[in-house]
Order: sequence, then structure tokens, then C-alpha cells
Amino acid sequence: MTSQRGTKGNTIRKERSEMKKALIIGSGPAGISASLYLARSGTAEVTIITNGKSSLEKAEKIENYFGFAGPVSGKELLRNGRAGAERLGVRFHDTELLELNITPSLSFEAVTPDGRETFDAVLIAAGAARKAPPIKGLKEFEGRGISYCAVCDAFFYRGKPVAVIGSGEYAMHEAVTLLQTSSSVTVLTNGEEPAGSIPEGIGYRTGKISEIAGDSKVHSVLFEDGSSLSVEGVFVAVGAAGSDDIARKTGIASDSGKIITDSGMATNVPGIYAAGDCTGGLMQISKAVSDGAIAAMSMIRFLKNN
Repeated sequence: MTSQRGTKGNTIRKERSEMKKALIIGSGPAGISASLYLARSGTAEVTIITNGKSSLEKAEKIENYFGFAGPVSGKELLRNGRAGAERLGVRFHDTELLELNITPSLSFEAVTPDGRETFDAVLIAAGAARKAPPIKGLKEFEGRGISYCAVCDAFFYRGKPVAVIGSGEYAMHEAVTLLQTSSSVTVLTNGEEPAGSIPEGIGYRTGKISEIAGDSKVHSVLFEDGSSLSVEGVFVAVGAAGSDDIARKTGIASDSGKIITDSGMATNVPGIYAAGDCTGGLMQISKAVSDGAIAAMSMIRFLKNN
């Protein structure tokens, strides 16, 4: 009898180890909705990477959502959604996604401050693109010295001095990427204290930025204290990597900051899907939940066939 229990336990562990792995980036309505369908299907082990931030948290009262007799707060809705997903075995990794890479075997490697993990399919549900900081010259010099993707544009700044605007893990990660090709890299925290230690070989300034200056291209950053920094490129990496940042770095097609998907929420990169506000359209919870469900069904088919 004892050996039978041992055999059964080994079989269960083997089955779980052979399961596919699905990653969901973002824990809003679209991500949570998708996780429920994926977990219930038994097709894959489901991990949600979340930095704990959602625009839904700011909603004090929601009165136009099915199933609630009275108003519900965004925080309560998110809390209940997470609890439901955890009950089904969804793993939440409360951290920041720094990078998403496509491996030679066409799987997907997620890089966080805690390490690297590989997945068989990915859903991007990290919300709409965030706004750039309100710094004079930032918008005017886009494409002429202003960039939002170190991996994409580092090549154009080989041997040149550059700066990265941001104070978090994401900004430090972008700075390290640029250090491999640029003559110098300076992190500009714009009045914030760095979230952690500054990587070796990278400079930093904490002063408030007043303007990005240049003529046909960027040539300097001006600070409110009257000082300046000569650079030929400025990379914006404020906060955490958003959906549009991830799309740029992985070759996912987008238009005006919105990820392009087909009717099954699939992007142009096989195995990567997108749902919710990052795909545009009606920015409502009901639409995000629907997107997540559709994306999950598409992911289930992909995982079964690949």
C-alpha cells in the first residue's frame, strides 16, 4: 500500500514537471481573467508577474459592472480577483519585469531583479502605455535623440555619451544595456532618489530636469539649478516596463502605443498574446475581462499544439 502511494505521488510530480508554462504580465482584469481560464484548463502552470500597480486601484466606485448590486471599489475588485486566481493555483510573482527575450528554441525568457525564468507562451496585459514625464523637449526630440528602448536603439549611440531618465530597476537595467556600446551613461533621476545602488561604471545625477536641449538633434540636458550635461541620446525609462516597452523590445507590432492583435488576441510573434487596455478600444473592465478570456483560449490551443 505504501509503495502504491509513493508511485502515485511520483506520477503526479512527473505530470506537473511536464506541464507547459504560461506567463501573464500584469494583474489587472485582463491578466486575472486569462489566468482563471488557463489554470482551469490544466494545460499549463500559470505565473503572473506584477508590480502591484493597476489603474483600476484608483477607481473609488464602480457601478456599471455586472454582478454587483452596489458600488465596489477598484481595490476590492482586484483583491477578490487575485484571491480567486490563487485559489486555482496561479502563482503571483510580485516583482518588476525588466526584459522579455525570445530564446533560440522559440520559448520566452522573463528577466526580473530576482533572476530568469523560461515560459512557453506569454500574455501581455500590463495596461496602456504610461505617459512620459512632462519635460520640455522630450516630445519634440523623439526620433532625434530621444528613445524609449535601449535594446532597439543602442546601436545608434555607439561611442557616444547618453543619459537614462528614471530611478528604478528598469532604468538601471536600461543603463547597463547602454554601457556596452556608449562612451558614457548617466542616470538622471529627475529629483527622485535611486531605488537601489547605481551599477558600476554608470554616473548619476539627482537634480530636477528643466529641458532637453538641441538643434536638429539632442545635445544636452539642462537642470533647474542652471547646470547641464552634454549627451547625444536620452533614453526614457520611468517607472516599470509597460506593455508598449515590452512590444518594442520583442518585435511585436504596435500602432500609436497600442499592441496589434488578431481576433484571438494573438500578436505577430507566435506564442505572445496581448489583452486589455494595451490593445486599445473601449477601456472598460468588461472589455478587459473579455480580452483575457479570449486570449486564454487562444493560448490553450497554442500550448496544446506546440
